Order: sequence, then C-alpha cells, then structure tokens
Amino acid sequence: MSTDRKLRIAVLFGGRSGEHEVSLMSARSVLSVLDPHRYELVQIGITHEGKWVTGEDVLDKFENGHVDELQHVIISPNPSKAGIYILQDETLKKLTDVDVFFPVLHGTFGEDGTIQGLFELADVAYVGAGVLGSSVGMDKGVFKDVMVASHIPVVDTMIVLRSDIQKDIAAVIEQAERLSSYPLFTKPANLGSSVGITKCHNRSDLQEGLMEAASFDRRVLIQEGVKNAREIEVSVLGNNEPVASVPGEVLPSREFYSYESKYLDGTSGLQIPAELPAEIAAQIREYAVRAYKAIDCAGMARVDFFVEKDTNRIYLNELNSLPGFTKISMYPKLWEASGMPYSKLVDCLIELAVERKAERDRTSYTYRSST
Repeated sequence: MSTDRKLRIAVLFGGRSGEHEVSLMSARSVLSVLDPHRYELVQIGITHEGKWVTGEDVLDKFENGHVDELQHVIISPNPSKAGIYILQDETLKKLTDVDVFFPVLHGTFGEDGTIQGLFELADVAYVGAGVLGSSVGMDKGVFKDVMVASHIPVVDTMIVLRSDIQKDIAAVIEQAERLSSYPLFTKPANLGSSVGITKCHNRSDLQEGLMEAASFDRRVLIQEGVKNAREIEVSVLGNNEPVASVPGEVLPSREFYSYESKYLDGTSGLQIPAELPAEIAAQIREYAVRAYKAIDCAGMARVDFFVEKDTNRIYLNELNSLPGFTKISMYPKLWEASGMPYSKLVDCLIELAVERKAERDRTSYTYRSST
C-alpha cells in the first residue's frame, strides 16, 4: 500500500453489546500502536444505548464517564455523501472523510454483520470480515451447520429459542439431556468473550444457564461438554489467501475460559506455542483456514478448538471474526509468536482492508441487456 499522504483511520469502539468493556480494552491497545506519522486518527465511540460520538480523547471520556462532553456523529450510508458528519443545531455538518474504518467492536452490532452492512452501503474500506463472514462466524448455531457441511468435526449441539425456554423450560431441558450427558454448556448464539456462558453439571445448572443465555440472545446454543479437553486456539490472517499462526493453548484457572478469567482476574495461563504432536498442530491449522474460507471470512479471525487429551481427537468450537485485541489477547500473541509483532499486525489489517475494497471496486452493480 503506497500513498503520498497519511491515511485517515476511524477507530470505532464500545457498542450496544455485553462486550462493550472488552471493546474499550482492545481499542486502547490498537490506538497505542497506530503510528501518527502514517495515520491520522479519528476516535468514534458507541455508547451502551447506541449513540455514536466523537471529539477529543473519546476513549478516555468513555472510560471516565464523560460521554456528554462529546459530539453526536453520523456515518453517511450514501457513497455520494461519504464521510463522517456531526450533528450541530439539528443540522448535519461534514467533519471529515475517512480512508479506512477500523471497528474494534465485539459482539452484537459490531461483529455480527450489522455494522459491516453500513460500511458496505457507504462503499468504504473497513478492517475485518464482510457481512456474510461476520454474521455466520458470530452465530454459533449456523456456523456449526456450515462446519458439518464442510466436513470439519464439531461437538454435538442444538439451538433453542428464548420463546421455547419461556414457554416450557422443562421440555427444553429434557431435549438437551437427550443430546448428551452432563456436563452441558449453554451459550447465547450471538455473543463472545464467554459472556452468558454456563457450564451445567445437572438440571438445576441447566435451568439457570438457559435463563442466563436467553437474557443475551433470542437463540440459545446447548452444547455437549468435551470431557478431559484441551482448549487450543489459532489466529488466521488474510483475505483470499489466509494463513494460520502457530497454535496456542489456554490453561483456564476456572472450570472453563470464562469472562472473569479472560479479562478480570488474569489468572488463566497461555502456552504458546501449544505442546502438540506436529501432525495434530498441522491439522488444526488446516481446519482453521478451511473454516475461515468456508464462511468467506476476511482480515482476521481467531479459531478455537477442543482436543481430547487421551485421543488427540480435534473438535472445532467457534470462530471469532473480531477477536479480543488487547496486547495480551490470544490473537495478537499468537502472531507475535509466529514472527509478526503487534504494531505490524495492525498495519497489515489496514492494508488488507484497502486490498479488499480495491477488489470490491471491480464488481459491477449495474446490468444492461445486450438484446
């Protein structure tokens, strides 16, 4: 990527999601390494209520509760009126053009294809997967169906609706118990960072887990618990020709890799690279790239696996198209162990966004019949 001027990068963070606070942590790390000699930065924060704001030191104001000092901002979905606009005295005033949008958003309305749809309407370059890759990667139920169709092994799962849980939770519990013996996991189908996940050892746990997951999503995943499993993760980077990092292993301090152990108490350990037989590591990396391509992912993703300790049998668990991006998060740490430092990784993601936009510009959106 070559240019005679600085690229203007709009970094978006926060959002209407249970992962709002995780997004702020990731944004802090990304902003710290964006080279001011290469980039002009615009910070855009999205509140819990969905208000988009900009101004000076947006991230600091978000973290310190001074959002009311910021200006209301709007991204135009109209390509002929591209850019960022601020709302002043009930009128819109253009603030700036943007070369690349960098969504450092996790979960609902940031990782699920919704904001990617806005970027597509606006015809702008943006970091990460498109609408399809984002939405399929985010929905754990649909994603697992695609993996089954792609002959990639996954654990047994089922999807239930919040309305089913509210109508007859006893019937849902009976159905779940036919899926597998305990332990079972309950998860919101569309969320990440282990928000709303419960490991269920009995019916009482399962009832509580279903209600917890249903508070975050209208679709709830119930999943077989892999007994005596290792948690292995791989980072994938690229557009049409993605590559996988070395695998790493999560060493949870709790029963599973929970939100608290990821972001609050910091007690879980990471083993990078994971101590795996060479053929198992190679198979995991191959599955990760295949999964990435199967859902038309782009830019980046972290792909999570279970490996049975006794048999080395591999199960792909899920794919995160906008993974946690703090400097201690698994995604950048795996690339660091693979020879790509954090700052270079961020630069590469911006280059991939520009590359994908150039490819999209080759697509014709009009048709004239020759007859």
